[in-house]
Amino acid sequence: MRRYETIFIINPDLSNEQRVPIFEKLKGLITQQGGVLVIVDEWGDKRFAYEIKKKSRGYYVRLDFCGTGALVNEMERSLRIDDSVLKYMTVLLDKDADVERIKKQMAEVEASKEQTAQGTTIASDDESTAAAKGKSNDSEPEDEQDQPETSKSQAVENETMQTETNEEEK
Repeated sequence: MRRYETIFIINPDLSNEQRVPIFEKLKGLITQQGGVLVIVDEWGDKRFAYEIKKKSRGYYVRLDFCGTGALVNEMERSLRIDDSVLKYMTVLLDKDADVERIKKQMAEVEASKEQTAQGTTIASDDESTAAAKGKSNDSEPEDEQDQPETSKSQAVENETMQTETNEEEK
């Protein structure tokens, strides 16, 4: 199987509800033709360098998938006849993609996302507990280490500005 990447631009005037059927149709084509969808990457609304079909903006989407040439032909045919698709382009990424390895990598990415989500939940619980403890004892002064680094950089910037102003006055 080969690995492909298709980038297409959708009319930016469409709502999310109107975009979903386009995505579902393409996902269905991939599975129907025996392909494997690796990732759907929505880049969002972007401004064009030049107008395309009298539009100055478009909603960009990238599909990364494995499949055959017949799948690519069918996807491009579907994109060509859809009036809401302004432009599309398919690029061959790998002539001989190992589908099993790609599926394994996808599973690992999903597992790491779940672990990160669980870790974030635990960390936010710890932070809220620490914040609750800190609120109960407001009499303690804040340490200089607790100050964000931006305040230190702002102090340096203020000193620089003051020095420049003094030099201008001289």
